[in-house]
Amino acid sequence: MNQTLRQNRIFELVKQKGYLTIDELVEHFAVTPQTIRRDLNQMAERGEIERHHGGAGQASSVQNTEYQTRKIQYLAEKQRIAEQLAAHIPDHSSLFINIGTTTETIAQALLQRQGLKIVTNNLHVASILSAKPDFTVIIAGGEVRSRDGGIVGEATRDFVHQFKLDYGIIGISGIDDDGTLLDFDYQEVRIAQAIIENSRYVYLAADHSKFGRNAMVRLGNLAQCSALFTDRSPNDKLKTLLQQQQVDLHIC
Repeated sequence: MNQTLRQNRIFELVKQKGYLTIDELVEHFAVTPQTIRRDLNQMAERGEIERHHGGAGQASSVQNTEYQTRKIQYLAEKQRIAEQLAAHIPDHSSLFINIGTTTETIAQALLQRQGLKIVTNNLHVASILSAKPDFTVIIAGGEVRSRDGGIVGEATRDFVHQFKLDYGIIGISGIDDDGTLLDFDYQEVRIAQAIIENSRYVYLAADHSKFGRNAMVRLGNLAQCSALFTDRSPNDKLKTLLQQQQVDLHIC
């Protein structure tokens, strides 16, 4: 079993059991303790698990990974997702873009489009897209979070409700096996919900690490999306849900 497959299996086992010791993982995979420690350290750095002395548990459901860490995590996967999603945005259309490192990567890919009108509560997205002279960029009002350039609050949500746009592009922190969309910040979730309500089509961008990841705030459900753009095929349960709800699946 190669490293990627082993780490994926470790993630599933930790999710099922809540906590596993290094000894248990060594016995399960028939590898050295050094190999398991290296796997756990790499997974903890990516925010997939929480490293403990002698083992590993599920990642926190109340605290997201630091912004600068998330910015470089799965960057190649995010870029593939961004390129394919941007290809599905017609020139001269209007769109919302919410907070997140994945949506910032999508903003870069959208520079290849023409004549877009964008409403966003993400200062980084606004900075990227405002460099294009034929784009109109509208920034939502509200409180700016210093940690990630996100704009949040009741004023932000009210601002979003003033618009009805063609597309809503949203990122997410976690997708549960029943299709529930999860995030860490209640204020951020309220704005993402407003974006969903006021978009004709909703495009969800999520790399494979978001499948099965814990977060404490319920945002909505995959059934509310028009399409899911991801880098790996989700499990059979989610694929069945996507088919039943006629949500397009794009593996990038």
